[in-house]
Amino acid sequence: MPPDPFRPTDDEARALARQLLGAMRHASLGTLDPETGAPLVTRIAVQPDADGAPLALLSGLAAHSRALAADPRAGLLIAAEPAPRGDAMTHARLSLIGRAAPVAADPARRARWLAQDPKAQVYIDLPDFRFWRITPLSGLLNAGFGRAYRLTAQDMLKPPAD
Repeated sequence: MPPDPFRPTDDEARALARQLLGAMRHASLGTLDPETGAPLVTRIAVQPDADGAPLALLSGLAAHSRALAADPRAGLLIAAEPAPRGDAMTHARLSLIGRAAPVAADPARRARWLAQDPKAQVYIDLPDFRFWRITPLSGLLNAGFGRAYRLTAQDMLKPPAD
């Protein structure tokens, strides 16, 4: 049996996962096609919600929105922006497993989104667009060669304010 490649999760791994989540603007979203059950992977706009959980602004016309409406299980690949040189496989990345659900476009959420993506003003209020929150269940962090970690939701989300 091969050795377990995962290191014990530590504060450095938690900080890196939260940093990746805090800086995310795009991610690869994995869903399950409701007609075939086959995996579907798309690139989406995503930002952190107030607690650091991924928040996506999705069109109801998109295949991934229909897939999430039928089955809320979702996977996200969040990667650090690669440097102009070097091997992209050495850059940090977080594979997150979660459950997606539509959430209200309350004024604070909407304002946070537009502060990071002002061009979304063009479509944020269109009737087919809505926010989807992807609540983390678990994650796998690859922090570079030989640095892999299993994460819980608590490891990835911002700690509650005291």
